Amino acid sequence: MSLIAGLDLSKNYSLFTVPAAFLLCMLPGAFAYSLAGKSFDPANPRQFRATILADEKLEKIQQQRIIRAQSAQENGFETIGLYASGVLAANYAGVDVRMLNLLTFGYLASRVAYIFAYIVLCQNRKLAPVRSLCWAAGSAILVSLWVMAGQNVNLKL
Repeated sequence: MSLIAGLDLSKNYSLFTVPAAFLLCMLPGAFAYSLAGKSFDPANPRQFRATILADEKLEKIQQQRIIRAQSAQENGFETIGLYASGVLAANYAGVDVRMLNLLTFGYLASRVAYIFAYIVLCQNRKLAPVRSLCWAAGSAILVSLWVMAGQNVNLKL
């Protein structure tokens, strides 16, 4: 029985990480909308980026932070399907529960780090590669879920 943050890793928590990942997708967008204030038009959300860039009342640094937060949200939604289906595939294939928990919690950690790196650290161009490293870590976990699922299915044949 291994414990991380008080959780017994012999129990399968992986499916719970899918809605958690979804909430992490929404978080940067909510942050962007709150930063935008009255510049956010809820009746026309798809024009958010253009509206922010056209708003002369917002300082450039604020505009950039809002756009980075919105981009972090978009990136999360671009990968959530692959993540959720990878978690399901790994569960179906019978991937070791402890490993599955470590991978899925690792994915959530990579997303938190990615969001922070994108919104905060990327303000400094020298720190921008940290975002790419966080993205690569999350992507490696996505691939690992699918590879382990495939290996387990092949072992059962």
